[in-house]
Amino acid sequence: MNASNTPGAGQSGVKLVVTGKDGHGHATAPATPLAPVRLHLRKVLVPVDFSEPSRKALHYAQAFAEQFGARLTLLHVVEPLSYPPDFAVVPLLPPDAEGPRLRELTKHLEELGRSVGGGVETEATVISGRPWQGVVDFAKESDTDLIIVSTHGYTGLKHVLLGSVAEKIVRHAPCPVLVVRDEEHDFA
Repeated sequence: MNASNTPGAGQSGVKLVVTGKDGHGHATAPATPLAPVRLHLRKVLVPVDFSEPSRKALHYAQAFAEQFGARLTLLHVVEPLSYPPDFAVVPLLPPDAEGPRLRELTKHLEELGRSVGGGVETEATVISGRPWQGVVDFAKESDTDLIIVSTHGYTGLKHVLLGSVAEKIVRHAPCPVLVVRDEEHDFA
């Protein structure tokens, strides 16, 4: 395909000429100028629970970050250990027991972040709290432009009993949220 400036070739004055192997023009069409990109993503957040669905969401997040030159943050939220009142006899973990657990999770998340290709700048963060609330609060504090989250696709009784972290993130997020379903076809 060959582009050349000719009068009357559309608003840009450029028309496309399709040539064959012999070099002769076979078809022409006016070239339509491309619209400027209006989305400016700087920070993409992907919550990771190390499951296959969250790895699929990471794949999407990588594609968005690469396309827009955005920074990609992998976030893992650890629920603090808590015991029901009836288990008062169980010895509680010492306060410093949580540190090694968080360091190990951070190390694992950083390794996952290093596996992201395409020259995408990544950051791995592990925080403690309720998962959906931790994601929403982190997105607010870090001025996140887009959250890409996976859903495990629970339905019926499992959904009622467990609730949906993705659903709560969508309801409370300070920015757009792309929900990646595990069972759907890919476009990234």
